[in-house]
Amino acid sequence: PSSRSTELAFPSTVRLDRENIWAIGRLQSLREIHSLYLQQNQIEKIENLCCFPNLWFLSLAGNRIRRVENLQPLRHLRVLDLSHNQIQTLDPDELPRSLRLLDLTGNECTHQDGYRELVVGALPHLLQLDAQPIHGGVGEEEEEGGSSSSEDEDNEFFSEPSGPFTADRDFFVDLHQELARRSRRRRREALEEHWTRLEELEELRERRGLLLPPAPL
Repeated sequence: PSSRSTELAFPSTVRLDRENIWAIGRLQSLREIHSLYLQQNQIEKIENLCCFPNLWFLSLAGNRIRRVENLQPLRHLRVLDLSHNQIQTLDPDELPRSLRLLDLTGNECTHQDGYRELVVGALPHLLQLDAQPIHGGVGEEEEEGGSSSSEDEDNEFFSEPSGPFTADRDFFVDLHQELARRSRRRRREALEEHWTRLEELEELRERRGLLLPPAPL
């Protein structure tokens, strides 16, 4: 009961899609939120997201956004959907370098000269841009010299995207299920390896017992 009440008090996902929202208001710090859905609203400006410091999934697809801005505080952001907005030009420096998946389809900025090369050059960890895979991306652990076990899990998943990222499907649910499956597989493999080592040790003990001289009576 206590853990359930904690989950209700601190949800990890907020869904505000299709709510006719015109602006992102100022909120108190919501550090527990890691997934925010704001697609299919009337939002015109990216703002006031610094209250979500641990956000790593953000969907703003299908709004009226004209400029990419105010995303730098989101240092953990992995997935960003800005498809089908009104972004004319793009400044890649406004995008968080932590991004793995980025979707800007349906924006005029995707037609500017050198768009793809510009974005890929600015985002060293990017694995997918506008539903197209990026090859040869630099892993975060290579640049920063290591990562935590939780980061290893999402890095492994993102290194093999199973399909195009779109806001129309519940991508984060799929992601969570995939990570859970991989976590269970890791635990199963670790347990199997543990029992195999125990069997090997027992076999070594038996062999050693055969080689040793009998104990004196």
